[in-house]
Amino acid sequence: MRFKLTLEYDGGPFVGWQRQTNGLGVQQVVEQALAAFCGEAVTVHAAGRTDAGVHALGQVIHFDLAGDREAERVMGALNFHLKPHPVAVIAADAVHEDFHARFDATARHYRYRIINRRPPLVLERGRAWWVPMPLDHQAMAEAARHLVGRHDFTTFRAAQCQARSPLKTLDRLDVMRHGDEVVVIAQARSFLHHQVRSMVGTLVLVGKGQWRAGDVARALRARDRAALGLNAPPQGLYLERVLYDSRA
Repeated sequence: MRFKLTLEYDGGPFVGWQRQTNGLGVQQVVEQALAAFCGEAVTVHAAGRTDAGVHALGQVIHFDLAGDREAERVMGALNFHLKPHPVAVIAADAVHEDFHARFDATARHYRYRIINRRPPLVLERGRAWWVPMPLDHQAMAEAARHLVGRHDFTTFRAAQCQARSPLKTLDRLDVMRHGDEVVVIAQARSFLHHQVRSMVGTLVLVGKGQWRAGDVARALRARDRAALGLNAPPQGLYLERVLYDSRA
């Protein structure tokens, strides 16, 4: 049987989603929990490979298990065996055998949280980017419009990005303020490595008054990583949800 699960996790203690040799990955603890539950060596596939320190509210994974099992029982067993790691299964479904968490996704929705206030973070430390200098979120929103659409995002792509092409279609890049919190919402079918963090960091330069909207447009046209303004830190980034068509 193939199962589709939705995960929530705190990325702080992990080296990222992917199983790695230099530390603990979220994938590794999920696979260990599956082995403890069913005794099988199971490979888990995810919709997106989040970096070290990046959180998830709606990471989607899939895997196969032998025999007939109820999705609710799988969810409960995994949540038991995932303790004490900050990872939880929040939804589980049995799906058709050709479903793929990564390749069937039609959109990925990220949220980036900035706490914009003079006092340092206490409860939100590790879960948002603290920016003490005042930010003009309206200027950030205006600048964000230059990035929406289909573009060559080489400037906003990590040097180690393994994507075949820098061309991506950004469907949404919104900037909103709720009190001290400035939120950036980004949505696309797929993203380049560090693309969201690079866009957010550059928009923060606009919010501080160090860049203007035109500077963002020029950086995009440069198609050169050296033209990037700033790469935002990972702790403010959340994979909020992954969208699929009605068959998934």
